[in-house]
Amino acid sequence: MWLSPEEWDALALSAKVALCATAACLPFGIALSWLLERREFRGKVWIDTLVQLPMVLPPVVPGYLLLLLLGTQGPLGGWLQDVFGIVIAFTWKGAVIASAVMAFPLMVQPIRLAIRLIDPRLEKAAATLGAKPWDTFFSVTLPLSAPGLIAGCILCFSRSLGEFGATMAFVGNIPGETRTLPLAIYSLTHLPDGEAAALRLSLLSIALAVAALLVSRCISLRAERRLGYLDRGPHAEL
Repeated sequence: MWLSPEEWDALALSAKVALCATAACLPFGIALSWLLERREFRGKVWIDTLVQLPMVLPPVVPGYLLLLLLGTQGPLGGWLQDVFGIVIAFTWKGAVIASAVMAFPLMVQPIRLAIRLIDPRLEKAAATLGAKPWDTFFSVTLPLSAPGLIAGCILCFSRSLGEFGATMAFVGNIPGETRTLPLAIYSLTHLPDGEAAALRLSLLSIALAVAALLVSRCISLRAERRLGYLDRGPHAEL
C-alpha cells in the first residue's frame, strides 16, 4: 500500500491498542450493563454518571488523572513498579488503559439497550424451569443481547482507534511505543513535508470510522428485526 513503514507502525500499534482495550472493556461492560439494567441499589445514579463521565469531560482530563494515579510517582503506579516492576505510564499498555477509559461508555450503551429490550419474562420462565441465575444469564440473557455486545465492541474498537487527548496526556507521543494513528497524524501536521502523509492517514481514519458505523448500523437493524420477531412469536405469550 502507499503507507510508509512509520505509518504502518502507527496503524499496527493503533490496532493492537484498540483490540486490547476492547477485550479489557468487554467483561466489565457486560457485568455493569446487566447490573444497571436488572438491579436497583443505592448509588446507582452515581455509578451511571461515573460511567458516562468520560464522554463529557475534555479527554485530557482523564489522561491527566491517569497519569497522577498510574505514573511512576503516583500511588498505584509507584506500587506496581516497586512490587511487580510494571511501568504503565509512557508505554503502549498505558495507551490501552487510556483508550479503554475513554471508549468504555460507548461499549456500555448498546449492551444496556440490548439487555433492556429483552423481555424479563423470558428470564423468569427459565428460572421457573429450574435454571440457576448463572444458567439463565448465559443461556438466555447473553445470547439475546449478542447484537448489543457486537455493536458495543465495534464502537469501543473504533473509539480506541481514534483516541488522542487522554493518550497524549498519559503516555505521550513516543515513536514505536505510544504513537498511535491520531498521534501520528498530529506529528505529521507539524512537519514541513508531512501534509501528504497526514492526509493519507486522515483518509484512512475516515474509511475505518465509516466502515465501523455501517457495520454497527447493520447489526442494530438485524437486532431490531430479531427482537420484533420475538415479540410476535410464541415467547410473547409467556
